[in-house]
Amino acid sequence: MRTARLEAFTDGVVAIIITIMVLEIRVPRGADLASLQADVPVLLAYLLSYVNVGIFWNNHHHMLHVTERVNGRVLWANLALLFWLSLVPFVIRWIDEAGFVPLPVAAYGVVLACAAVSYTVLQAQIIAVNGRESQLAVATGNDRKGKLSVALYLAAIVLAFVRPWLAIALYVTVALIWLVPDTRIESLVKRMGTE
Repeated sequence: MRTARLEAFTDGVVAIIITIMVLEIRVPRGADLASLQADVPVLLAYLLSYVNVGIFWNNHHHMLHVTERVNGRVLWANLALLFWLSLVPFVIRWIDEAGFVPLPVAAYGVVLACAAVSYTVLQAQIIAVNGRESQLAVATGNDRKGKLSVALYLAAIVLAFVRPWLAIALYVTVALIWLVPDTRIESLVKRMGTE
C-alpha cells in the first residue's frame, strides 16, 4: 500500500498532540510580568516539547517521502511512535504540577526515549518492506545519530534522579542534534523533487 494515508493520519495526530500541549498551558493569574515569570519554566518545557514533536514529525515526513510502500507492520510501528508522542502533553503537565523534580523529569526522558526507539523500529520496518537497497536504507546507513540520541535519553533518565537540570540539558542537546532535519534523507528528497 502507498504512504499517503499513513502520512495524513500522522499529520492529524501530531496536530492534535500540539494542540493539547498548548491547551494545557495555564494562563498566568496576574496581569504583570511577575505573574508571567512564575510560568517561564513550564513555557520553556512547552517550547522544548514543541521542538521535539516537530523534529519527529519533520523526520517522519522526509522518511515517508522516500518510502514507496508500507504494510501492516509499518502501520503498527507508526502507531507505537504516535502513542509515545501522545504522552508528551501528559509529562509536560506533570512537570508543571510537580516542578522540575526527579520522577517527572525522568518520565519526560522515558517518553522521548521510547518515541526514539519507536521511530527506529518504524524506520527498520519501512526498510524491511522496501528492501535493503531502498533509498531509505542507503540514506540511513547505520544510523549513528539515532543511536546516540537514545543513549543520551537513557543517560538523562538516570541523571534526572541526581540532577534534574542536567537531564533537561541532555534533552535540549538531543533536540539541537536533530534541529536540522536528517540531511541524509533531506538530500534524497531534494534529488527526487518530491517536496
